[in-house]
Amino acid sequence: MGVELRRDSMYAVLTPTSMGVRLTPPNGQPVHSSDSFLMHATSAESNVLSVVSYLGLRAKVLTAFVRDSPISRFIKDNLASRHIDYEGPERDQGGPWGYRHQINIADSGYGSRGPRVHNDRAGEVGRTLTGDDFDLDRIFVREGVQIMHLSGLFAALSPETGRFCVELSRLARQHGTRISFDLNYRASFWKNREQELGEVFREIASLADILVGNEEDFQLSLGLKGPEAGGKDLAAKIDGFKSMIATVKQNYPNALVYGTTLREVLGTNLHLWGALVSEGRNWHVAEPREITVLDRIGGGDGFVGGMLYAILKGWEPHTWVQFGWATGALATTFLTDYGQPADEDQVWDIWKGNARVKR
Repeated sequence: MGVELRRDSMYAVLTPTSMGVRLTPPNGQPVHSSDSFLMHATSAESNVLSVVSYLGLRAKVLTAFVRDSPISRFIKDNLASRHIDYEGPERDQGGPWGYRHQINIADSGYGSRGPRVHNDRAGEVGRTLTGDDFDLDRIFVREGVQIMHLSGLFAALSPETGRFCVELSRLARQHGTRISFDLNYRASFWKNREQELGEVFREIASLADILVGNEEDFQLSLGLKGPEAGGKDLAAKIDGFKSMIATVKQNYPNALVYGTTLREVLGTNLHLWGALVSEGRNWHVAEPREITVLDRIGGGDGFVGGMLYAILKGWEPHTWVQFGWATGALATTFLTDYGQPADEDQVWDIWKGNARVKR
């Protein structure tokens, strides 16, 4: 079973997002002992789009910028270098204590020392986005979008972004755009907002065609009962996820595709990496195997990007999990949060375990 897509579209994938920057010490060093940092533009949603855009399909982010900010300029230039179109309002900073782009301060970890992440999101300009900031009829009707990707991270940023994601989902559904929703539950975002966000997530999930998440995401975001996550036993995680999806299908029958990644951390730079995709009554499994990790952040986003790319290309469903597994593994070999595939052959070589030099 494939996923029928709207063909008269300017964009293969579109996503709303709050762009920011990530500061990372070089050479796997911890933040607290470093005096030099690499800066990258980042967001979970744009990480997903990078797989699609680097492989030649047209992608776009809807976001907000701080007017005349050098960080805004840095982000715009970065998106352009990733072949991603962007659109969004320019907000006045409002003085030193006004708006800014989020800052993600994270080291990569090394060996027996795991990565640590500190998010600084005070005054985040992306939290202000609403449907009034865009000509949505132009975007969805005249330009057209094949798949709109949403992340629970963005939907939970603020009441405004939650309502924005619901509005986008309704419009996408109305105009034949498929909806991909990565639940991405974060307890710190949900604190004291369970009823508000539960309503937002349940409506988006009811409209979505593609749902991504683990057992915890589905249970905590959608309020469904299911098995415990299964600890470090990946076989238990596979069984638990299959059981969870059976429950999800009963409550959200509109979805056509369900996906998740599987990860066991053997060491900071050595993981077991697997993935599952369900379509119709069929299960497609990429059995966990070892991958070497330079930086783990963005691996899950890379999986979603590869899965969406395979769907957009109209490939057979069993390839969706294979290509997604490989683009997720690829992303962990970059210092950026997003994978930058050179071409499809490079991705398929990763899936085949072919790391020989290509001349």
